[in-house]
Amino acid sequence: MPQVPVAQLKDYIGKDLGHSQWLTIEQDRIDRFAECTGDHQFIHVDPEKARMTPFGTTIAHGFLSLSLLPMLMEDLALRPEGLKMGINYGLDSVRFLQPVKVGSRVRLSATLVDVYEKNPGQWLFKTRAVMEIEGAEKPAYIAESLALCIV
Repeated sequence: MPQVPVAQLKDYIGKDLGHSQWLTIEQDRIDRFAECTGDHQFIHVDPEKARMTPFGTTIAHGFLSLSLLPMLMEDLALRPEGLKMGINYGLDSVRFLQPVKVGSRVRLSATLVDVYEKNPGQWLFKTRAVMEIEGAEKPAYIAESLALCIV
């Protein structure tokens, strides 16, 4: 996204910010996330046992899928002119709707829900982020993400 003059930020409220590139969720990424977090539940890391579940294969951790939000938002997020830095401010809500099976391709779609000047030179962005799974009816999750941009 191009940089936007601060005076025009509110013009983007309700606007579709587009889609990220597709990303394939490989077992190696799932295993590395399990190692980092200590969450080695078999549904994520044991293909043999996971084959016996209703999913028929391993699935990504919900928090792995969520942790991809900043990376996938990189090319979608609005940037106010004069941006010095942006920081993750949290989430207002998140709902995991469908697991991401290993080998699935995912992408993020984003819509700006709100933006306002929280403090002088600090703009708080609320973005509705939807992680789509290629070929699936339901998304992996819908989240309201918050980012603080400092100009």
